[in-house]
Amino acid sequence: MFEKLRQLDNKYDLLRARMEEPETYSDPAVYAKYEREARELEPLVTAYRAYQRACSAMEEAVSLMSDPEMKELAQEEYASAKADRERLEHEIKILLLPKDPNDGKNVIMEIRGGVGGEEGMLFAADLFRMYSMYAEAKGWKIDVANVSETELGGIKEISFVVEGEGAWSRLKFEAGPHRVQRVPVTESGGRIHTSAATVAVLPEVGEIDFHLDPGDLKIDTYRSSGAGGQHVNKTESAIRITHLPTGTVVECQDERSQYKNKDRAMQILRAKLYEAEQAKQHAAVASERRSQIGSGDRSEKIRTYNFPQNRVTDHRLSGDAKNFNLQSVMNGNLDAMIDSLVTARQAELLQAQTEA
Repeated sequence: MFEKLRQLDNKYDLLRARMEEPETYSDPAVYAKYEREARELEPLVTAYRAYQRACSAMEEAVSLMSDPEMKELAQEEYASAKADRERLEHEIKILLLPKDPNDGKNVIMEIRGGVGGEEGMLFAADLFRMYSMYAEAKGWKIDVANVSETELGGIKEISFVVEGEGAWSRLKFEAGPHRVQRVPVTESGGRIHTSAATVAVLPEVGEIDFHLDPGDLKIDTYRSSGAGGQHVNKTESAIRITHLPTGTVVECQDERSQYKNKDRAMQILRAKLYEAEQAKQHAAVASERRSQIGSGDRSEKIRTYNFPQNRVTDHRLSGDAKNFNLQSVMNGNLDAMIDSLVTARQAELLQAQTEA
């Protein structure tokens, strides 16, 4: 590990030196490349250099312990430096873990109301509001591609794109069935019902990553429509694209422009087909998207939103760390929960690395 760290440390210095060369300044593309590589290495190099300083501080403290007048102070400095070294070693191991190649990508999300009828669709609308507020707090942009609403304000299904730095690295943990326990607005007897909605999360895929053959596509245009007159268009600007070999259908009707709707629909279709192909290559099982969505059954869940107890429980976490304040979460404050999921994932990867 330390030989690799020394190599990366030298590479970082080389990149910084090249960025100072006059010929690099004259080529913005080359400068941007060096800058991006250096920025990616910087957290690891910073931690490694701090680790080296901690090791040096420990050695200096040991050499001072032979002096009776300095022994007590040296012992304190040794203990402090040792604690720093242990903390930094753990940090370095995490920074060396394999990176998710999709972490820098935008996200395509789909939410569908599951079982529970209208209540499941109202909960789907609540989830969309939650993600919208989270995206706003993060400075991300949400672009709705297609939405099917109910008369009571619920969502049968919605597709949208989240654009922004770090979107995939955070939102990828949201994929799966979400269960809700509360008294529905349609319930006159005050009884608590259990309903569900499902969330699929896909990384945005470019044309270079996955090519679509135009001959495999059937493209239809139609007029936008929606509950209560929303999203209605007098022109046939809405787009429906069918991928004939797989039967995958994508619709986009939120933009006024037919061209924009077509571009967005192609973007979503490409992401779905790429993800399905990746799942097929990595395992002889159902595609990842199907496993994310599940059946929408109440018994399937990654998370439970318990309104009577004002508690959200993420079932992938353990102990008290799996429970969070419901009102805060529903208002888009997801960082504490996502941070816990990131930490748990890192622990799994570290354990696998140790066993290997």
